[in-house]
Amino acid sequence: MIRKNVIKSIIANQHNQAKQELLFSRKLDLPINTGKIIVLTGVRRCGKTSLLKLTLSKIHNIGIDVRHTIYISFDDERLDMQVDELDYILQAYRELYTETELEKCYFFFDEIQNVSNWEKFVRRVYDNETTNIFISGSNSKQLGSEIATSLRGRTIQYELYPLSFEEYLLFNNVKPDFHTDKNKSIIVKTFYQYLKEGGFPETINRESELRNRILNDYFIVLLFRDIIERYKVTKISALKYFIKKLIVNIGKPFSINKLHNELKSQGIRTDREYLYDVLGFIEAVYLGQRLYKFDYSVVNREMSERKIYFIDNGLLNAISYHFSDNYGLLLENAVYIWLKQKFGENIFFYNQKNECDFVLFVKDKPSNCIQVCFDLSDLATRQREIEGLHSALEYFKLKSGIIITAENEEELTYNQKTIKIIPAYKIMLSKDDFL
Repeated sequence: MIRKNVIKSIIANQHNQAKQELLFSRKLDLPINTGKIIVLTGVRRCGKTSLLKLTLSKIHNIGIDVRHTIYISFDDERLDMQVDELDYILQAYRELYTETELEKCYFFFDEIQNVSNWEKFVRRVYDNETTNIFISGSNSKQLGSEIATSLRGRTIQYELYPLSFEEYLLFNNVKPDFHTDKNKSIIVKTFYQYLKEGGFPETINRESELRNRILNDYFIVLLFRDIIERYKVTKISALKYFIKKLIVNIGKPFSINKLHNELKSQGIRTDREYLYDVLGFIEAVYLGQRLYKFDYSVVNREMSERKIYFIDNGLLNAISYHFSDNYGLLLENAVYIWLKQKFGENIFFYNQKNECDFVLFVKDKPSNCIQVCFDLSDLATRQREIEGLHSALEYFKLKSGIIITAENEEELTYNQKTIKIIPAYKIMLSKDDFL
């Protein structure tokens, strides 16, 4: 009864807040009235709650009565609920609004993965009450597996990341138009800032020390609450060492076997399967994302070396000063996250005679090869990057490829292959489809 009264209070307070929050619009726009459960996932603090509230405002703006919307955040410490208590939400609403049919209502469940077996409740609401359901969570694997078992065919899934560079510019009141010299110089200056500070909304325009404290706090929550507590990790020293080694190896091929041997040499006892599990945990909470080496054999892909990239440059810099002035690696990491948002799992790296950073696939066919190099002014570096790209273009039988840089721009022909050298800020902001 006490829990139900708390839920009544939460719902009533939401409905009595007549003034809407001023929220920053994102490029991702969640649809409404689809007849499907809308599922939103992403790393903690990337803006999922704000996007749900923007969607809530959109619903109000088309004339839906505010009393027909229910927003529940399961990060609220008062709602440490078990699945059999979730029905209190429906009971509380019915007791507040006895004449309103639930069929007319829109439910928003934020961070719902905090309740074990939540999907049984959501399925019942969807099947028996209303199809207007929006849920969010910061664990892609956990939500994904639960959706696959109970909600298959009933959902549309979206991923939200920290601010893209275009969103970062808009957040800083900079027009994303590089066609005028004055605005271009502002964009370039802001891009270097973005490379170091990242795109977590709460950290924008903060002093350096405060920003790092906030980001370190994010990391601690990700590590202890989202990984150690949720997955009941007991080998904490192995976990910390593993994450440290992944950070050092960002953008470089690595193998679980090699990391296992390093742990063993440090006197840290664990097994290979545990390390594979840990890598899965790190991906599930969006801390890091793996990139596979391309191979036409799926089995060989799984067994080969892979790379790891971090969800955000600011978070990376906050927990490891090793990268603060390594603009080349920061650029590569930022480009990967940008590509991941556009292409999902359809990205690989190529490593045969030479190496190419990214190979993009569309409908299971190679569509583009991309190198990332901060500065091509050094002749040896320029030749290495061009040869690596050319090798991948030959292998995949493509006629042209791209080198993404910080500021260099030109187009050249190398051994009958067209190579476009494009600044990252331009390719990330341009309306032209370079990819």
